[in-house]
Amino acid sequence: MRIRVADFVADRAAIRRIRFAVFVDEQQVPEDLELDDRDPLCIHLLVSSDDNEPVGTGRIDLDASGKIGRVAVVATERRRGVGTALMERFHGIAKQHGLDAVWCNAQVAAVPFYRQLGYRVASDRFDEAGIEHVRMERNL
Repeated sequence: MRIRVADFVADRAAIRRIRFAVFVDEQQVPEDLELDDRDPLCIHLLVSSDDNEPVGTGRIDLDASGKIGRVAVVATERRRGVGTALMERFHGIAKQHGLDAVWCNAQVAAVPFYRQLGYRVASDRFDEAGIEHVRMERNL
């Protein structure tokens, strides 16, 4: 697996394909909510498999105090360390930009994944795109 900082314009098709497969197709998030006006302002990561297929993505919004979001891994590559590798890379990017903490709105089902990475729940449950979420935070 290879992780690199993506160019949102040049890599938009690959990012969109992964996010739509996970969020729109699997989780039924409305298409119009998936790509937003924050995308061009964020740092995106793109993970490729050994055969150079895009299999994971995510973004960090430094202007929103290090909000990590849109973390998505295609179904065939889950439980192989792709999500953990993405998050660790985002933590490094946040540190490089002088942040001492990051946060995300995590789907309730993903809380154990984020807890194993050192995140703590920092809110009550709330609905986002029809899915129950909580805010989670992590010091760096």
